[in-house]
Amino acid sequence: MPIKIPNNLPAVDILAKENIFVMDENRALSQDIRPLKFIIINLMPTKIETETQLLRLLSNTPLQMEVTFLKMASYVSKNVSKEHMSNFYKTFKDIKNDYFDGLIITGAPVENLSFEEVIYWKELAEVMEWSKTHVYSTMCICWGAQAALYYHYGIKKYPLKEKLFGIYPLKIDIRHTMLLRGFDEVFNMPQSRHTEVRAEDIKKVDELEIIAYSKEAGISIVCSRDKRNIFIMGHLEYDRMTLAKEYERDIKLGKDIKIPFNYYPDNDVSKKPAFVWRAHANLLFSNWINHHVYQGTPYDLTTLRNTSDSQI
Repeated sequence: MPIKIPNNLPAVDILAKENIFVMDENRALSQDIRPLKFIIINLMPTKIETETQLLRLLSNTPLQMEVTFLKMASYVSKNVSKEHMSNFYKTFKDIKNDYFDGLIITGAPVENLSFEEVIYWKELAEVMEWSKTHVYSTMCICWGAQAALYYHYGIKKYPLKEKLFGIYPLKIDIRHTMLLRGFDEVFNMPQSRHTEVRAEDIKKVDELEIIAYSKEAGISIVCSRDKRNIFIMGHLEYDRMTLAKEYERDIKLGKDIKIPFNYYPDNDVSKKPAFVWRAHANLLFSNWINHHVYQGTPYDLTTLRNTSDSQI
């Protein structure tokens, strides 16, 4: 899929070297079609890495897409230049009158705080409320998924005894779901989190259903029954070496952390990890875009303003 993104975004060169079709703004404007409009709230500290990971996965359909990155005005990122954030990110004030086919809310390194203690919680909550009538379909990842489940449904997160960290095999709980169309019965997902949501809380909400889980990783994918809201507790977007970088970072910081589960061959950190989740990551994003966004989103996005709050 041709992705329309700013000409000078660092991800452009990286993706081009991987033979991924990225369309610059000038070429996109010459095509007489309506691209799907997606907005990404990137709360990860590794902004450029996360941008590249998500754009790589969003590229896996034949549809043209226009991507906007959103930052929290109430928080200044410490791990990327002000110039990068100024050039490539908008604030909620900039886009609040616009409408989008899809929204992605990423994870964030704030799990050990209560939601209300997070500096940008009020702003994020405002965006999530706005999304009910301005976005057709939403995918939330890791902390973003927990935050959305809490905001929309009051579902709590619980601290784990130790960090859930590694590659975990998951089982599909509901076989006939288009989101996981083409998936194997068991598939792998990277996990990197200190908290969880629990099945008993999810099952109390009629609008939600558990799609995938495992004994070790717990609840890993939850959907609203209309499939317009998807909550993923892990990180299918991660690259091969993302967990290795996190592990090396935590070791240098003197944190008490175990080797990522099921990641390094023979638990030998000198060996290259196998990339055993990439195919399912591409398939999940492709299924989401095709079956849960493109097939249902209105041509005139302004009609979303008539969407009932009951969708969430």
